This record gives sequence, C-alpha cells and structure tokens, in this order.
Amino acid sequence: MNPVILLSVILLYFAVLLGIAFYTSRGSDNESFFIGNRNSKWWLVAFGMIGTSLSGMTFISVPGTVGKDGFGYFQVVIGYWLGYFVVARVLLPLYYKLQLTSIYTYLDQRLGTNAYKTGALFFILSRTLGATIRLYLVIKVLEKFVLEGMGIPFEVTAIIILALILLYTYRGGVKTIVWTDTLQTTFMLLALVICVGWIMHVLHLNPISTWAAMQEKGYTHMLQTDYKSAGFFVKQILGGAFITIAMTGLDQEMMQKNISVSNLKDSQKNMIVFCFVLLVANFIFLLLGGLLHLYSGANGIAVVGDDLFPAIAINSGLPFFITICFMIGLISAVFPSADGALTALTASFCIDILGIRRKKEMTEEAQKKTRLLVHNGFAVVFLACVFLFRAIDNGSLIALLLKMAGFTYGPLLGLFAFGILTTKTTPKRTPIVACIVAMVLTLGIDFINNPTWYTDKLNTTDTFANTLKIFSESLFGGYKIGVELLIINAALTFLLLTLMANRNQQTINR
Repeated sequence: MNPVILLSVILLYFAVLLGIAFYTSRGSDNESFFIGNRNSKWWLVAFGMIGTSLSGMTFISVPGTVGKDGFGYFQVVIGYWLGYFVVARVLLPLYYKLQLTSIYTYLDQRLGTNAYKTGALFFILSRTLGATIRLYLVIKVLEKFVLEGMGIPFEVTAIIILALILLYTYRGGVKTIVWTDTLQTTFMLLALVICVGWIMHVLHLNPISTWAAMQEKGYTHMLQTDYKSAGFFVKQILGGAFITIAMTGLDQEMMQKNISVSNLKDSQKNMIVFCFVLLVANFIFLLLGGLLHLYSGANGIAVVGDDLFPAIAINSGLPFFITICFMIGLISAVFPSADGALTALTASFCIDILGIRRKKEMTEEAQKKTRLLVHNGFAVVFLACVFLFRAIDNGSLIALLLKMAGFTYGPLLGLFAFGILTTKTTPKRTPIVACIVAMVLTLGIDFINNPTWYTDKLNTTDTFANTLKIFSESLFGGYKIGVELLIINAALTFLLLTLMANRNQQTINR
C-alpha cells in the first residue's frame, strides 16, 4: 500500500475535524470549553462517549488478545456494563444536585480542600497516563506501517499529531468535542463492521460457521473458573465494574461530557444507552479478533498481539478500501480519547488546582489566557509520556493500561467511597497521605504477588527473578491478582481514611 495515499487520507480526515471545530467553536467562551454551556444533546454525548471509551487500545489490542485469552476480556466488559448503572443511579444524581463544573468539587464540599486537591491530582495523573499510552499505541502503528517507509521518524509523527489535536480543541473544548467524537465514533464503528464483514466474506464464512470455526480453535472460550487465576470470572466482573465506576464515574473527562447535558434524566438516559451499545461493540471487537486469527492461520501470517490487525489490514494484500477503512477507524479510535483527555485535564487543572473559576477578580479574558497556556502545557506533557512509553514498550499494552488504572484510580475511588458511604471527616493533609500510602502498599502487594511482570521489565537477573517467583507462590498459594488491583487499592485508601478520621465529625478539612 502506498504510504503517500494513506497519509493523504489521514490529512483529509483532519481537515474535516478542523472544519467541524471551526463551525462549533464560534462564539465559544470558557463555559463552552469546560461544560459545553450545559446544552449538549444526550444522544450525541452517548454516541460520542463510545469512541472515548473504546479508544485505539480497544481497536488494536483487544483483537490481538483473542489468540491467547479467547473471549476472556468480555468478562471485564460485563463488569463495565454493571458499573455504568451505578454511575447513572448513584453518581450522576449527586453531580447534578450540586451543579458541579468539576466533579472533584464534591470532595471539597464533603471533606475539604485537601481531599479536593488530592482527587484532582490523582485524576490528572490517571488520565495523563491512560490517554498517552493509548495515543502512543496508535502513533506506533502509524510509524511502523505508514510513515516509516517515507522516512518520517516517530518523534515528528508524535509532534504533528498532538499539534493537530491542539488545533481543533483549543477554542471549543467540550462544545466541539461532543460533535467531533460523534463523527469519529461513527467512522470507527463503520470500519469495525466493514472489516468483520470483509474477512468473513474472504474466508467464505457466515455468522454461524464463523462461530463454529472460532470454537474449534478455542477462541470463543470466555469464563475462567480457576479462582487462583488472574482471569477468574468473578474477579474480572467485579474488577470491571469498579474500573467503570472509577474510570468513568470519577473521571472528569467522562463526566464533563455527561454534565454538559441540560438535565439529570437525559444524562442518565445517555449513560444507559451508552452502556448497552458499548457491550455490543466490545463483543464485535472480540469477534474481529477471532476472525483475524483465523485469517492469519489460513494465510501463514505469523504476527501476533498488537501488530496483528494492522499487519493484515495494510500488508496482506487486502483491497484498498479495507486498508482505508482500517486507517480511518484507527484514527477515529484514538482521537476521541486524546482530545477529550486534553480538554478535561485542562479544565481540571484550571478549576481544581489553579481555582480560576473562584477568583472573582480574574476577568474572562485572563481566564482564557490561563486556559490556553495550561492546554499547551498538557500537550507537551503528553508528548513526553508518549516518548516514555516508547522506551518501555515490550508487547501488548492493554494489561499495562489496566494495571496503571488500578494504581492511580484506586485512591480516587477510595476517597469518593469514604465521602459517600460515611459521615466522618478527616484531619488536614490526611487524604493525600492516605492515598499515597495506599498506592505504595498496593504496588508492594502486586510486586510480591506477580514479580515476573516487574522483573521482566526491569531486566533483573534470572536468579533474583526465580527467588521472587518461588516466594510469591509460597506466600499466595498460586493466587494471582488481576483487575481487582483497583479494589484492593480503594479498600486500603478507605481503611486508612477511616483510621485517620476525626473523632469530632463536625471538623472539616479546610
């Protein structure tokens, strides 16, 4: 495939995004950037959030896992589905009742300034790492399969893509992203369905024979019943539910779009519709993964993991329009995640850390200048993180993404749980101390439970790695921690906050 043609298609796609951004950002102000003037259509938000939730990680990594884990990832997806109902019924009513612009303002009202700042900082850390690892994956694919042949280095690709994202988000913010995410989700889902249909056609399969062929290869295996395994279905479902509560319900990026809807009822409607569509979309991605592995086996393609889908779509002689669909789908998968994160991080830093909305003496123009400066600053941080992930990348990245979520979203979940489920208050500086200690303890527990994951990345000696492995198996009896890492972290945070809580419950941490 001619890389020049592919690059031209990508640039044309960006031109369309810039046109939408220009149109939707007319007359925008700070309220438009932060919460879309609370005038977003619920169905637009619901549809656009699919693209944000799926991302390039789902588009590339989930199909690549089927050869090794079958449909095991769908256990986590079922947990996601359950978690969305908790967000809709518990968290959204709270946010609308308090009329929040930043959801972390709840922590300020309930537990005081230290908890508020702590929650915002952990969100900033979590979303920065999560968004940049997704962005890195897609840039890696573009470099390897499109731009490498043109002599364009990885660093230049990363800079150009981030500059383009800045161009269409810096003015309109949420007001623009609601529309661009809708467009990008449409292209991503169309690409997914077209690729599934085409591979079935090439392999002379129908839906029934496709399922039978995947069953024969063991690709459809889903429920893991070994309770010691990291993939045990109970752990996966519970972990998925709490991941959704933390990564959606306690995430400023996701909730920023929801609270931009004019009323609670429509926002809840958005969340419920969104969770059902997401369930179906993830299943189709796994179906695509099974088909890709069948296709690679039939054609002698020895590529696995994250490189499987792009290798087949670009380098295996498929028709031109399939390659174009893949590229548009890939770009559409990554940008709803990256642009929304950049906007949400800007909003959280400006509102929660700098407090520009609380400074009455600060004019609208001064707030805008600060916002643009912060927006550009986060773009630089994104670039640095992309380079960092390039340095440590050694395989499939979806496991790393879920592990990072366990470390960084766990304290956030513990903070909100303490605020909602108890009436206790905390002394000054307790929240930040509890969250950091809980995260360090969780890291220690995970290191002892799964030392191989760390020693492989640290390039330790075989003797040291084997000693740790034997100690781990002896201590845990073969039990492996999986996505429930987030629950452990949140529970430790909740416990530490409870132990440190004020005896006089009227004292607020101000």
